[in-house]
Amino acid sequence: MNNKNESITRQEDDFAQWYTDVCLKAELMDYSSVKGFIIYRPYGYALWENIQHYMDKKFKDVGVENVYLPMVIPTSLFQKEKDHVVGFAPETLIATQGGKNELEDPLIIRPTSETLFCEHYAKIIESYRDLPKRYNQWCSVVRWEKTTRPFLRGSEFLWQEGHTMYETEEEARKDALRMLEIYDAVGRDLLAIPFVKGIKTDKEKFAGAVETYSIEALMPDGKALQSGTTHYFGDGFAKAFGISFLGRNNKLETPHQTSWGVSTRLLGAIIMVHGDDNGLVLPPYVAPTQVVIIPIQQKNPEVLKKAREYYEKLKAAGIRVKLDDSDKSPGWKYSEYEMKGVPLRLEVGPRDIANGVCVIAKRNDSSKMTVKEEDVLKEIPHLFEVIHDEMYKRAFRYLLDHTTEAHSIKELGEILDRGGYAKVMWCGERECEDKIKELYQATARCIPFEQNPFDDKCLVCGKKAKKVVFFARAY
Repeated sequence: MNNKNESITRQEDDFAQWYTDVCLKAELMDYSSVKGFIIYRPYGYALWENIQHYMDKKFKDVGVENVYLPMVIPTSLFQKEKDHVVGFAPETLIATQGGKNELEDPLIIRPTSETLFCEHYAKIIESYRDLPKRYNQWCSVVRWEKTTRPFLRGSEFLWQEGHTMYETEEEARKDALRMLEIYDAVGRDLLAIPFVKGIKTDKEKFAGAVETYSIEALMPDGKALQSGTTHYFGDGFAKAFGISFLGRNNKLETPHQTSWGVSTRLLGAIIMVHGDDNGLVLPPYVAPTQVVIIPIQQKNPEVLKKAREYYEKLKAAGIRVKLDDSDKSPGWKYSEYEMKGVPLRLEVGPRDIANGVCVIAKRNDSSKMTVKEEDVLKEIPHLFEVIHDEMYKRAFRYLLDHTTEAHSIKELGEILDRGGYAKVMWCGERECEDKIKELYQATARCIPFEQNPFDDKCLVCGKKAKKVVFFARAY
């Protein structure tokens, strides 16, 4: 597609600047006066709300309950789980003064809430009859990042964090994988983004977890984006916080814990995976506005009347629709809603009314079609399905085309320089993982669940290979 919007940098000229331009020009966010803290403007927040509504229903369908815990954690509480402290201490924001008084136990603005949930669970779990506990909260967290980018890495970001306690290891592990499947469905069915699913290496797993599972998305610049994680904690946190329950055998036992979360990073994924040189291209099921109606020659009262009829019919059918009857020119409106990624544009003018039709334009491929007035309510939901499918398949083709087996260290570097996932045979040793990062600034994104070995030797050291691992440079 030609770059018609001169206010947006072309992707091929400067992908990072293109991303920033789109975030600002499409009115998704604005910068605040504190570095790393952004303002979610209505259009950007509406995207998050649609993700939230979709996921919240999925969570509740499997028995998750929503709660809300404090945003501050006493330092003494935070330090109870040692691995957790090592993982998060470098990026905590700490309040040392309350009013005019110095705090004896400084308060950490939550970077994550495992410790708070564990403190609470220790109070309310007494018997196996109290299990499972499956809680989730929608909130913001603060991590004092050195470098920030809107939605992708911020000092504060919005997310959901689920925290559960189970009677057995089997139930807990099953939960961690079930939530990962829900995250995968969000990509496939809502965002039109294919994810690679797998287990994190010990080096890359969550601080304090036994195992971390992740969904990874591939961006058009060849970098990976960790888009969500679920964790099996075992009983480590529970023991550190003194959580126990009277088991079925009348003996004290320790519960097994999981945690899982996705954040507004998903907005960054939507922008990058689907966007083009004209701005956003939004999948229809997550788009805040699914259809925009543009009246042509709107000073003609019949045109505006017909446009309003379409608006009322579509709104009544549950479609998120906007009628732009402002005094701006149709050309300006085309460009504006193209930049904002609205999936469908419905145009209606005097000639269309005379012929009993309207014109519908698709944002994802700029194609136009003439639709009979009586068929509009049937055609638009069908077009949503078509657009979503086209967008998903396009992203999936890109993923397949940029996933390559690496048969030597040199080839690994070439793959990473081109951009995409390098499939690497790995012995499992941390030294070999570190060597790849040292040489190419790439990290192990995940050990995919579907293992298809293509060699029996580790790419780095030549010892017996144990796993196929996806390496990439990442956000």
